[in-house]
Amino acid sequence: MQKKLLIVEDDPGLQSQMRWCFEDTEVVVADDRESAIAQLRRIEPQVVTLDLGLPPDPGGSSEGFAVLQEILTLAPLTKIIVVTGREERENAVKAVGMGASDYYQKPLDADILAFVVNRAFRHFELEQENRELQETKSTSRLKGIIASSPEMLDVCRTVEKIAPADVTTLILGETGTGKEVLARAVHDLSPRRDHNFAAINCAAIPENLLESELFGYEKGAFTGATQMKKGKIEMANGGTLFLDEIGDMPMPLQAKMLRFLQERVIERVGGTKEIPVDVRVICATHQDLSKQITQGEFREDLYYRVSEITINVPPLRERKGDAQVIAQALLKNFSKQHDKGTLSFTDEAIAKIQNYPWPGNVREMINKVKRATIMSEGKRVNAEDLELAHVEGEVKDIFNLRQVREEAEKSVIKQALDTCNYNMSKAARILGVTRPTLYSLTDKYNIPTQDN
Repeated sequence: MQKKLLIVEDDPGLQSQMRWCFEDTEVVVADDRESAIAQLRRIEPQVVTLDLGLPPDPGGSSEGFAVLQEILTLAPLTKIIVVTGREERENAVKAVGMGASDYYQKPLDADILAFVVNRAFRHFELEQENRELQETKSTSRLKGIIASSPEMLDVCRTVEKIAPADVTTLILGETGTGKEVLARAVHDLSPRRDHNFAAINCAAIPENLLESELFGYEKGAFTGATQMKKGKIEMANGGTLFLDEIGDMPMPLQAKMLRFLQERVIERVGGTKEIPVDVRVICATHQDLSKQITQGEFREDLYYRVSEITINVPPLRERKGDAQVIAQALLKNFSKQHDKGTLSFTDEAIAKIQNYPWPGNVREMINKVKRATIMSEGKRVNAEDLELAHVEGEVKDIFNLRQVREEAEKSVIKQALDTCNYNMSKAARILGVTRPTLYSLTDKYNIPTQDN
């Protein structure tokens, strides 16, 4: 972690002395509220030292407290060390009560100041590690699935329940929602995890080749069949067979697939020998199978055979909060892959991600974030880097950052309070803020602090 320290101090002499107290730390200095907030936004420091006596009230503390409150609102995870005079203990206590993490009394002692600041850096690092652990627990435990929305967490819990049971499963969802990832998760959590996972896309293979790809063929079965070849079903023996886009399977092949599912035996193309196969079948499609059955395009008996358990995967636009979580996880991974250091999204980019409907779902997001990672300049990925199409009515939402931030804060605070049964200490802990800060936020947003 690159240490970043913001020193808010209006005395040039003290600025210079404090700047040279720290090694291996990016240090920036501000001498008033406006420059302090500008630097806070620019470098996003983990730690801020804040002199309460700032212009236009250098002899008092009103401006310092105003800066403290603004920093707590904009960057509640930042550690703030309030710097006071020897006779200002009351102000120091008040600042800590408001949400400052520590205080330091003048005159300057380089060793003590370095100790206090480095301790704050360590606290920030430990809390960050704890948050990451908490996020891991609160999001999906399934490999390859990043989710925090109630809708998707329900899907993940269903996967965990059905994985040990050897039932045929149908996964329904739009293109790009991660149906194959869920199928692999079922396999990985099942007793068949040490055997093959064989996947085939029924829409991607020409009709005349799909049968031989699924069931295999004997030598001489057709021109070019110079040797026997096992099909996907036989190759998955003991493991899991994933039939993606089964709604596009041709009707003649559906009859043969139904027989296999009923009797668990296959015949290779050009062969007469029945071959028993022990395999779990998971199917997926973005098609409306009920409609296809009505139109005579999909066998009703096959539908009932493949849908012993049905999982409906919601599109990304219906998974509240998941878009931002997934985008940030992707950005972190792609940043490492392309040696771009630690990248983060600007507020405008996050607002765009939240407002965009993602018609291509997670698959589209992967492409957009990967491109943005490569094309970004500096340490911030902006809205233009994402190249998301304009959405009618989105401008107001995207550029009203205060409204976006406040709505997000209110939602998270309410969710934390519900989760903790309105225990303010627990809620403050999982939100990464102090109790006074949480009380301040609940007052600000008029959120009840007990269950009504």
